[in-house]
Amino acid sequence: MNQNHKYEMLFWSIALPGFGQLLNGKYIKGIIFVLLEFLINVLGSFNEIIILSFQGNVEMAIEQTNYQWLMFYPCLYFFAMWDAFKDAGGGKEPYSFLPFAFSAYFVTVGTIYSSNLTLFNVLLGPVWLPILSVLPGLFVGFLLKRILTKKLIS
Repeated sequence: MNQNHKYEMLFWSIALPGFGQLLNGKYIKGIIFVLLEFLINVLGSFNEIIILSFQGNVEMAIEQTNYQWLMFYPCLYFFAMWDAFKDAGGGKEPYSFLPFAFSAYFVTVGTIYSSNLTLFNVLLGPVWLPILSVLPGLFVGFLLKRILTKKLIS
């Protein structure tokens, strides 16, 4: 299998959860992920809050957000990415799931605090704070992976 295939599946899953699974031939899993993505997206008003946030109307985005549904999105999103990456031959290194898991965790926490946390006196809201939360999630995940891998080798 092509070494880049795992990254192709990862990027298709970033585009839409379930696409990587469909391309990997995991049709039932792929359809379930796509349906869950649409369900959470619609019930959490995610497309609407993305549009409002990109247009600079963060306060209205916060009002439109259904946080009870939107909080499911990060876990679905990052698990679908991990699953497609793993099924395409990635994730053979020990603890390679950690960056995905910690990104899901940090983005979920970012979603929880997105309605009242500001950065430089700017309210970030339910799109921008979760997006920024990916970075510390990746950092912690890769750091823990490196630490645990070194302990495993020692």
